[in-house]
Amino acid sequence: MTDIDRLLSLMARLRDPLTGCPWDRQQTFNSIAPYTIEEAYEVADAIERQDWEGLSAELGDLLFQVVYHSKMAEEAGYFDFSQVLRKLCSKMVSRHPHVFAAEQAAKPDAAAQKDSWEKQKIAERAASDLHSLMDDIPLGLPSIERALKIQQRAALVGFDWQQPRPVLDKIVEEVEELRVEIESNDSSRMQAELGDILFALVNLARHLKIDPAAALRETNREFSRRFRAMEGCSGEAGLEAMTIEEMEQLWQKAKINESN
Repeated sequence: MTDIDRLLSLMARLRDPLTGCPWDRQQTFNSIAPYTIEEAYEVADAIERQDWEGLSAELGDLLFQVVYHSKMAEEAGYFDFSQVLRKLCSKMVSRHPHVFAAEQAAKPDAAAQKDSWEKQKIAERAASDLHSLMDDIPLGLPSIERALKIQQRAALVGFDWQQPRPVLDKIVEEVEELRVEIESNDSSRMQAELGDILFALVNLARHLKIDPAAALRETNREFSRRFRAMEGCSGEAGLEAMTIEEMEQLWQKAKINESN
C-alpha cells in the first residue's frame, strides 16, 4: 500500500457510517471549508517563518483537506480523488505546452509564462459557461487577495493604469472623498469610500510589484513587536495608566531601539 493509498483508507475509515468517527461523519463541505482555508494560511505562515519541518506537517494537513473534500464528493456521487488527480495532471500538461508538447517551442521566461497562463485560462473560460473575467474569482478569497485578482483580470484587457503615479493620485482623490463623507457622518458612504481607498492601495502595491498582503503582514508583526516593547517599559501600572503622549514616547523609544 502506498502512502497515498494509506491516507485514502484512513479517510474512508473516519467517514465509515457504522464504525467511523462521529465528528468526521457529520461534517459537510460547508463545515470543512473554513478548516481548509485555515490550513492554507498555516502553510503560508510556516513558509514565512522558514519552519521547514513545520511546513512538511502543514502541507500534510492541507493535503488531508483535499482528501476530505474528495471523500465527501465520492459519497455524494460527484467525483472521487482519482478524478481530482487526473484533472490536475491534465490541466498542468495543457497549460505548459513549452514543457510537455512533442515539439517543444522556445521556453518563455517567468513573466511571459504567467501571461500565457492567464491567456490560456481566458480561452478555457470562453469554452465554459463563464462569461466574464470576474466569474470564477472565488468569493471566499480574503479581500486583499480578491482585490488583487480582480485588478489582474481587468489588466488582461488593458483596463489598467500604466504607471504607479496615477494610482497614487487616485488614492489622494479617494482620501479627500472620505474626508467629505466623514464630515457628513454617513456610515454607509464612509464604508464605500474607505473600500475605494483600500482597493486603490492594493492597485498601487500591484504596480510597485509588492505583495500587499505580505506588506500588511510585515506591518502587523512590526506593530506587535513595538507594542510588546511598550508594554515591557510601562511599569507595574501598565499602559492603561499612561496618557497618549506618554505612550507615544514609549513607541518612539521602541522604534529607536529597533534601529540601534
